[in-house]
Amino acid sequence: MIDFRLLIFMPMLVGFVLFILPESLKIIKGMITLIISAITLYYSFLVFSSDNGISVMPCSIYPPAGNFFALNIDGLSKLIVLFVGFFGFMYALYSLSYVTKEKRLISYYSYFLITLGASFGAALSDNMILFVFFWGLLGLTLYKLIKGYDEASSSAAKKTLVLIGASDSILILGIGLLFKLSGSYHMSEINLTTTSAWANGAFICLLIASFTKAGALPFHTWVPDYVEKAPASTSALLPASLDKLLGIYFLARIIINLFTLTSWATLMLLIVGGITIIAAVMMALVQHNFKKLLGYHAVSQVGYMITGLALGTPLGIAAGLFHMINNAIYKGGLFLTAGSVDKRTGKNDLSELGGLSKLMPITFFAALVFALSISGIPPFNGFYSKWMIYRGIIDFGSGSGIANQLWIVWLVLAVFGSALTLASFIKLISGIYLGRRNPEFEKVKEVSILMWLPQAILALACIVSGIFAATWVIPKLFNFGPLSSGLGDPGMWQSQPVSILILVSLVVGFLIFWMGNMKKHRRSDSFIGGEKLQDELNFSPLEFYKTIGSFKFLAFFYDKAKKKWFDIYHIGKGIILGLNSVFSICHTGILSSYIMWVVAGVAILLIILI
Repeated sequence: MIDFRLLIFMPMLVGFVLFILPESLKIIKGMITLIISAITLYYSFLVFSSDNGISVMPCSIYPPAGNFFALNIDGLSKLIVLFVGFFGFMYALYSLSYVTKEKRLISYYSYFLITLGASFGAALSDNMILFVFFWGLLGLTLYKLIKGYDEASSSAAKKTLVLIGASDSILILGIGLLFKLSGSYHMSEINLTTTSAWANGAFICLLIASFTKAGALPFHTWVPDYVEKAPASTSALLPASLDKLLGIYFLARIIINLFTLTSWATLMLLIVGGITIIAAVMMALVQHNFKKLLGYHAVSQVGYMITGLALGTPLGIAAGLFHMINNAIYKGGLFLTAGSVDKRTGKNDLSELGGLSKLMPITFFAALVFALSISGIPPFNGFYSKWMIYRGIIDFGSGSGIANQLWIVWLVLAVFGSALTLASFIKLISGIYLGRRNPEFEKVKEVSILMWLPQAILALACIVSGIFAATWVIPKLFNFGPLSSGLGDPGMWQSQPVSILILVSLVVGFLIFWMGNMKKHRRSDSFIGGEKLQDELNFSPLEFYKTIGSFKFLAFFYDKAKKKWFDIYHIGKGIILGLNSVFSICHTGILSSYIMWVVAGVAILLIILI
């Protein structure tokens, strides 16, 4: 019998104990964190292989309180627990080298372990009061793990805390509405239809919490700002991995368990998914800071997950969840490679980088695999989950609702978004690893094994889970609930034969390249007008992407985005400050004025009550 409390509270308790150890023992704290994360990974596998059911953790002090500690061990929660444990171990290993000499990160390992335990708690909680406790705790650790060290990072941390905190407040309101309608706090006992005003209100409240955590429009603006200033290990742990897993997990729980969606709810989700895909990837195209570019892609990929889940079919739900897992793998890996480049060069701007492929070959190979995966190139995992989404949309079109009739729109947005993703990652790979090398990077070398090993493992996961997606990964991971009846025909895509053909073509291509270089050719510099210009000539891949923002139609939106017209945090702050300026007029400092406002307020209350 597995004691699930150990999985949740062991990392949290050890995390609190690590607060006592001084920061001078950061290496020891890192080793303890790695050991605890390895133990939780082992327990995650045990949970994944356990039987389904509701587990109630007894409370000896007050037995009735045991109902609040109810854990739901079903296929969906076990899937999330498995990958929370996996990513926790990977990033603990990476952090052991990346964080040790980072003086700005105080109590990093404490918050890391608390985050790990709270993530397990949120994924397993059946009682929504217990769920919101762990959910809110993750918002606090998200804030603490960026640890503002200058004005910009402090601003990003504050923005994150405000948006996440506001969405948590709305989540509590939604839970209250759910209890009013169902009389229960247990997710396994609730199933409502989005037909009444109260049910729609609860549905929207829970969606806002899910969208904000996952980073979907219009509640996404904290993600690019956060990852630009946060350490790479923190960006990989939370915005790229755990926040995505838990945000989309909660969305799946809303769609599968808590509500039965009507046609308007499905249409709304598909609109949000499509806009998120395109708007975020268009913003990524014009970024020069590669961390911010990755941040916008972390938002864009959420659109695919929402689209898959919104379809409501077994194939669509499996596609959305599979893309959630795939995104956590390659997006987390991309942030790790970004951290490696940042650590070795100290640069974040693409215009200042280039030519690092030979100096950092393992990081380059991993980044290339991640870039191809997120762009949906076969045979990597990102392709197969997107392929499932495309096929799910086509099958969805056979329905009679308005959302079904617009299936071609959702398909075009998904495919076009994938093409734009490829374009932006050509920019990232060529800007960092290809082209001419900056002379100041001549002594740059590959990062330590503790940093490149997690990247290599995640890259291998992208390859293996793509090749064996249909034959092994999908049947093993997604055989639960509404998916257990079968996913239907995912389309005529045979990943293994295609993978062999791709491998053969790569081998043949390398052989042709090698044979062509066997013969020595004379090389000489370009000689134009009496000057040798070879050393000065250099083509920056960024120049092409600068033209995107010059189109009049796009320039309008980019200009408004730069002025934060679409930033819900900026809009909310402007409204609050405006209201403050209005109410400040009432503060005249004259006692008779205050008495008048008090009397007026009491009169209004009496009118409302009567």
